[in-house]
Amino acid sequence: MLAYSARTLLKKLAPILSVPFHFRTNYHSLPFNYLLNSCSSLSDLKRIHALILTNGSHQNLLLSTKLVTLACCLAPAMDYARKLFDLMAERDVFLWNTLIRGYADLGPCQEAIILYRTMHQNGLLPDNYTFPFVVRSCAVLSALREGKEVHCNIVKNGFDSDVFVQSSLITMYSQNGETLNSELVFGEMVVKNIVSWTAMIAGYVQNGLFKRGLAVFREMVALGTQPNAVTLVSVLPACAGLEILDLGKLIHGYGVKLGVDSDISLVNTLIALYGKCGNVDISQSLFDQMAVRSLVSWNAMIAAFEQNNAGGNAIKLFRRMQTEKVEFDYITLVSVISACANLGALNTGKWIHELVRRKGLETNVSITNALVDMHSGLVEEGRRHFESMTRNYSIVPGVEQCACMVDLLGRAGQLVEAYEFIESMPIEPDENVWGALLGACRIHGNLELAKLVAGKLFQLDSQTVSFYVLMANIYAEAGRWEDVARLRKLMKEREFRKIPGHSLVEVNRRFHTFLSGSGSRPS
Repeated sequence: MLAYSARTLLKKLAPILSVPFHFRTNYHSLPFNYLLNSCSSLSDLKRIHALILTNGSHQNLLLSTKLVTLACCLAPAMDYARKLFDLMAERDVFLWNTLIRGYADLGPCQEAIILYRTMHQNGLLPDNYTFPFVVRSCAVLSALREGKEVHCNIVKNGFDSDVFVQSSLITMYSQNGETLNSELVFGEMVVKNIVSWTAMIAGYVQNGLFKRGLAVFREMVALGTQPNAVTLVSVLPACAGLEILDLGKLIHGYGVKLGVDSDISLVNTLIALYGKCGNVDISQSLFDQMAVRSLVSWNAMIAAFEQNNAGGNAIKLFRRMQTEKVEFDYITLVSVISACANLGALNTGKWIHELVRRKGLETNVSITNALVDMHSGLVEEGRRHFESMTRNYSIVPGVEQCACMVDLLGRAGQLVEAYEFIESMPIEPDENVWGALLGACRIHGNLELAKLVAGKLFQLDSQTVSFYVLMANIYAEAGRWEDVARLRKLMKEREFRKIPGHSLVEVNRRFHTFLSGSGSRPS
């Protein structure tokens, strides 16, 4: 029999489904079962759901459970599955488990824990399928207290010897940094499968206990349990952390023997391993041979370049990501920013900083630290060049060079040092020097210093509107609206007018000036 698509089946089964309800017997749900088993898209699922509602079969527990299961698999979020669940008059443990698993997979994981508690309140006892998903949700949320409560219920309900439940507990405790509890659960296991071994290995490695992770891996292999790709992905970071390349190569070869060497997660881990151990050429070879790459693949290769003083290649690969429309994340940016810092690539660093702003990642701690380490590395390089002018070439720095130094210090967040630098200048600072520091005060939100600097600027040049606008913006960002109004009133009273932007274009040996908001005129 030919396999039909769900849409084709809908058309073919329409005559059957249109038969009045009282002419059908217990087999009336069979066409829907067949349709649901063939369903491969959310739109088809909704059409079948509409037919079930029209047919009056929506109270059938089997059909409703299949609808919820497919909604969890085919929809990008849990909203549709939850609506189906909430409308059901009858619910069994399997249905509750289906929804809990859906939230554990798609999120928000907090809902899985709430459903688990509601299930208890409704008098239904969880089973060995319920607990792993609830425990996994506790692990993702770092909800250790809730996880321990669930552990107590696992013991109370007699599932503390279930291998999958125990494996989920090992992972939960490990992800919360409680490797001792992971060891206790693992040690109590009568039967250990590949899932439990891998969970314990990963738990050690994720907590930096690399040698213990390797010891468990060795014990597992010695006892005859064959690792899978996930096991190898879990243990290889220990080789990278300890920089034991020879062992990493052995595990790589083991993966080839097992036939899992094309697994994308394993290849990503191998790229990171070889990069960390200084074999960036092997990392690049693995990356180039990948038929399909994930974001992790790109991040691993960029990090490998950056770690091996090949920052130019890291930036080049990031630009290739942009060209190929590969979405990046904060991990990508941290490596690229570090590459910019090592190369002293200020312009590229500024471009990356702008991408950080566009992405809304300015509050990310890792990125902030990387940026501080970059705009710092550049400061040291700039300081060396500045000091060499006098030391090596007997050149007294002019006001422009001083302004550059203030800008460099200010952008790196070294505002106090920038102010002290101005105060110690051998020549009188001008509005460009103070203006550079005022701009840095806005970047780093230092209102008190900004007020002091603005006072100096207004004494030097009381007619430059841009300084007043900048100070007004600093007040606005600090929520000082009365000060904003005061400055705007002062600007109006003094009849300040901002000079419009303009462009100059040469056409037929004549220059044309384009002012903002106007036509052209020859110069």
